[in-house]
Amino acid sequence: KNGQKISDEQVKEWLMNAIEGDGFGYGYLKLTHWLRREHNLVINRKKVYRLCKELGVLKPQRKIKSKHPRKLARNREVTEPNQLWEVDIKYGYVHGEDRFFFVLSYIDVFDREIVDYHIGLRCEATDAVDTLKRALWKRRLFGGTQQLPTIRSDNGPQFVSMVFESTCEQLEVEHERIPPRTPNMNAHIESFHRILEDDCLSRHEFASYAQAYQAVVEFMEYYNGRRMHSSLNFLSPSEFHKAHVETGIMPKSNVKV
Repeated sequence: KNGQKISDEQVKEWLMNAIEGDGFGYGYLKLTHWLRREHNLVINRKKVYRLCKELGVLKPQRKIKSKHPRKLARNREVTEPNQLWEVDIKYGYVHGEDRFFFVLSYIDVFDREIVDYHIGLRCEATDAVDTLKRALWKRRLFGGTQQLPTIRSDNGPQFVSMVFESTCEQLEVEHERIPPRTPNMNAHIESFHRILEDDCLSRHEFASYAQAYQAVVEFMEYYNGRRMHSSLNFLSPSEFHKAHVETGIMPKSNVKV
């Protein structure tokens, strides 16, 4: 710091003294801070890493093996409810409180119904897990022999987490993730969130989170119960789901994803 240039050999000697001093090893990041503190050096961590590598004092890096390898989404034809659910997160903004809120939704690709959703000022893996469990209860898919849906998501932190992956494994629900930069493979939930943005979020300047919460809840009731879809024979998602269960009615065209 006084402008004097220090040779690499001198820095290496100081590094070895530090490592041998108490017999306990430090990583190169801590050694960088030690050099700055003890010897008043202006030095960056990349140079310390290089010098430590030349000295052969770097510990081998741990190889972290994923407990849950990623399953890539594959093309499929959806012919009935509860075959494939897509999940994603949408952000909203509360102008009056200058903060964001989150809406996480599970959509059944076959009948377009939002099976369940989470709205809150945070959205973590535990919220995604709790919402999935509620959705399975709503469709009466717990504890029986019914087909369980495949869950398709992007690579957001909530969905790559150990909590979410472990829960899917425990529930015996297959979880697949789309490749990066391929939102078209999650097209149905992306389309729904565009509708949510156009018909709800962009129409309001929310003064409070409570106001935003109420607006989203009312929109979800409208979307599931009253909003007609041309591909669903001009029925709402809930109406179409009920009609399919009772009569076997199908969408106007095959659902391929």
